Amino acid sequence: MKFPAQYSVLSMALLLAVVSLSPVSAQEKSVTVFAAASMKNALDDVAKAYTDSTKIKVTSSYAASSALAKQIESGAPADIFISADTDWMDYVAKKDLIKANTRVDLLGNRLVLIAPKDSRTDKVDIRQGFDLAGLIGDGKIATGDVAAVPVGKYAKAALEKLGAWDKAAPKFAMAENVRAALTLVSRGEAAYGIVYQTDAAVEPGVKIVGVFPADSHPAITYPVALLKDARADAQSLHDFLPSPIAKAVLEKYGFAYLVPPKSM
Repeated sequence: MKFPAQYSVLSMALLLAVVSLSPVSAQEKSVTVFAAASMKNALDDVAKAYTDSTKIKVTSSYAASSALAKQIESGAPADIFISADTDWMDYVAKKDLIKANTRVDLLGNRLVLIAPKDSRTDKVDIRQGFDLAGLIGDGKIATGDVAAVPVGKYAKAALEKLGAWDKAAPKFAMAENVRAALTLVSRGEAAYGIVYQTDAAVEPGVKIVGVFPADSHPAITYPVALLKDARADAQSLHDFLPSPIAKAVLEKYGFAYLVPPKSM
């Protein structure tokens, strides 16, 4: 049976309308997160739980907070920024790139000394005046770039306060982010590393041999904020991060929650 031409045009218009209202458009909803490298495993799990609940896809980009902040400054498209320190969130805020009143200090962490899993070193007493340079010997110690990467900045601050920095400084291998430093140790390319407790927990090739005193460095704080041009759907993910579901996941990985969980 052949329809008149005007019916064919009408049918096509109706088809296009149906397609535009189909579930495909809802499935295309997404949120882009720029997050500190140390959050990868935990945030991937949080993102999955969020997507399962909302059907909104989360695309996460992980790197050193310093690198992410610079990318945001250069106009990289992102909705949410999670930094591993307050300095780089301050940097983005001073550029007027976050939404007012959305910044929250979400998580805390601990700074640890690690060694390859098969290292003969099992325990290091990290205290005032400890001989890190002597411990390293002819080897190398890996951490993030102490001039920019948060874990490196925390590490340098701790070693300076403990009186171990000057002698140990020449033995450092500076990595682009904390996960790169973790990899150097797990492969045996560095005898020791200074990373976050949460990183050590997800890498079977390393072991924690010492914990830095909490008062030896600035508090390790992960602030989160919506970026100025964040899409509307990003608000729901921002609200999900302090939820009991997200809290349970993040605490499983060893992060400390700095805000009380709120119901969704």
